[in-house]
Amino acid sequence: MYEDKTLKCKDCGNDFVFTAGEQEFYASKGFVNEPQRCRDCRAARKNAGKAPREFFEATCARCGGVAKVPFQPREDRAVYCSECFAAMKAEQ
Repeated sequence: MYEDKTLKCKDCGNDFVFTAGEQEFYASKGFVNEPQRCRDCRAARKNAGKAPREFFEATCARCGGVAKVPFQPREDRAVYCSECFAAMKAEQ
């Protein structure tokens, strides 16, 4: 029913493919307009204005390695690296 279409991005001017699967998805969501921007330009527009995420370094309470976390660590709470955190979740 749907066929791939080649469209032109209104921001960068490059051609991009609006696939049959994407068209089917758009139709299922009730969207009537085709996309006007390529995937890269849509992502750039979506993330514009968002502040970059700040990460803090802490020492992992389980393995002693470096853990980068998106919050300011406190002395009264244990912080785990992603590997140790995942292992602890799997043990539960």
